Amino acid sequence: MPPVAAPSAALTAVAPAPTRLWTPKRVLVTRSAAERPYGQYVLGRLEQAGVEDVELLQGDRLPNLRGDGDRAAFMLAKNTMALVVPPASLRRLQPIAPSADWRFDLAQGCPAHCSYCYLAGSLSGPPITRVYADLDEALTGLDAYVGRGSVTSGTAERGGEGTTFEASCYTDPLALEHLTGGLARAITRFGTAEWSGPVQLRATTKFDDVASLLDLPHGGRTRLRFSVNAASVARRFEAATSPVPGRLAALGAVAAAGYPVGVTIAPIMPVDGWQQEYGDLLDAIAAVLPPGTDLTVECITHRFTPGSKATLTEWYPRSRLEMDEGQRTTKRGKFGAVKHVYPKETMAELRGWFQDAVAARLPGAHLLYWT
Repeated sequence: MPPVAAPSAALTAVAPAPTRLWTPKRVLVTRSAAERPYGQYVLGRLEQAGVEDVELLQGDRLPNLRGDGDRAAFMLAKNTMALVVPPASLRRLQPIAPSADWRFDLAQGCPAHCSYCYLAGSLSGPPITRVYADLDEALTGLDAYVGRGSVTSGTAERGGEGTTFEASCYTDPLALEHLTGGLARAITRFGTAEWSGPVQLRATTKFDDVASLLDLPHGGRTRLRFSVNAASVARRFEAATSPVPGRLAALGAVAAAGYPVGVTIAPIMPVDGWQQEYGDLLDAIAAVLPPGTDLTVECITHRFTPGSKATLTEWYPRSRLEMDEGQRTTKRGKFGAVKHVYPKETMAELRGWFQDAVAARLPGAHLLYWT
């Protein structure tokens, strides 16, 4: 399958100045990671970024970062990046419905401080950010998965997306890009490699540093999506992220560079005046997009589990995020997992409004799913 030429619109794309760049206070590098070519590349970028505390470990085990469960230990972990080689089991890809056929991890962990963080219920141990040094080998192994998915590839509804690989299931790759260059590496591979069928790389972010991505030979095979929310929700619950206006400016820039793009509106909350706030958000999205933009919309309502509530309450004890089981409906997965979602009536009202509002304010968009 020959690469697709990048649209000429890339010549006019202008990146916004980044509003937030994360600098880890400490970087731990395992022996095997330091031996990999990509690991050495990341070490060079860390030096260029002025990261001073970089510790090369003698083996492949990270030191104990759990501490005593106090606030200081949590903050130390959140400010630590580890460059590691993941276990082989991680490279046996798993489906990630409803987003994509396959979960493809560039990293695990995120430097942001969203007080509803979904990773709190998904990952165990101290919340350090692990960057995977086997990226080059992992990228070359993806062709074996082409045409084998069930979320997009081969489906009537989303088959046009090809075989999809989600790169932001357990991380925000753009939050790390100035340190790792991993997202650019993946985008270039997807855009220029010979694949056995149609493919698409997918990545979601709450950051806005897209300058290094605009001139890449993406070939239209990467969909960059920006996670956005109502102004009051973002202001109260999305600390240490780029402001929503910055994310929208970045959305407009990558769309002008010819990328397929998307917005992930999440987590949707029925705050006071939510129709006005989310209506303003949809209007702001429409205002930054060039005519003819290939745009998708994903809508995800707020939910939590008993485990995520316990972790988030420990991480962010002063947060005023509503996690009252008495105001929610309990859903159980097929293996008995408990999830607390909004009541049926609230969900129906939200869904009906968003379906109508997206169709009216973003008429060219494709609403992928509601959950």
